[in-house]
Amino acid sequence: MLDLEKKWFESFHKLHLEFLIIPAVVITLATLLANPVLLTCICLSRALRQETRYLLVANTLMADMLFLIFNLTTMIYNTVRAQIPWRVCELITAVSVIAYCCAILTVTLMVVDTYTAVRWPLQYHDILPPARTRRILVGMWVLAAVYPFIVLILMEIHRSNSHEKVRVCLALISFSFLQIKDTLGIHIFFFVAAIICAIMICYCYVRLYMVTRTQGIWQSRFSRARVTLLAHAVLLLLYFAPGFVFIVELYLFDRKDISQELRVWINTANVCVFMLLPRALAPYLYGMRYREISDTLLILVQRNRRPSQNTVS
Repeated sequence: MLDLEKKWFESFHKLHLEFLIIPAVVITLATLLANPVLLTCICLSRALRQETRYLLVANTLMADMLFLIFNLTTMIYNTVRAQIPWRVCELITAVSVIAYCCAILTVTLMVVDTYTAVRWPLQYHDILPPARTRRILVGMWVLAAVYPFIVLILMEIHRSNSHEKVRVCLALISFSFLQIKDTLGIHIFFFVAAIICAIMICYCYVRLYMVTRTQGIWQSRFSRARVTLLAHAVLLLLYFAPGFVFIVELYLFDRKDISQELRVWINTANVCVFMLLPRALAPYLYGMRYREISDTLLILVQRNRRPSQNTVS
């Protein structure tokens, strides 16, 4: 394992991929400034807290923030060539995977929530009241955490050197170097989970179109429904694409006919570009799509301006 970490470490700095790290850090910091603003708007507004869709938005933003913090930590460690204890690396990896999976599950539930609201408008508040939504979100975090922590415990059991330090902290290396004979479960877990979420999303969108196509909301080229669907489709594609790229990375990891430089390129691009794009766009798409959030933000800004104006006068 040390030999492979050394190869990845040398390949990363040999290819001078630091130029991808700098914009990734800037994008991450900008997103970490925008997400708390939207979260504050949702938490301070009682009306928003009582609606299922805003609870789902808040959960997505929280999961994204958690992922970005730990992803930024690993990027900085890998770039400055610092060595960290392997336990810290594995814990960071596990939490990052949990946050990523929870974000995917939440955006999937957002599509199901939209379908439920359109398909059963009168029974919607009875089907998904805020209290039930909160319990579902707690269960979602537990579900997302089960498999990564099982893998973490197994790695703790099978690790020979408990005081070892690593120079490269990557989820790809962590999952691919379990000292267990059968790693097929990791591939099956990610692939099946992604397929189930994708099927649910496709089914809900097809059913939504079939239910609403006779109501005339699709006739205008720039109708709100069409623009909303396009924005959601782009965001969902950006959320799911890095997961499928990671599955491909796991498959290519043990291939001898694939060059080390190519694998390092794919992993760096996935971590620094593809995984950051949806999280960088999400707060702005949510802020523009949900008028209640933007209205609440304007009210908070105006409320904070008044005391300052009174002080000046």
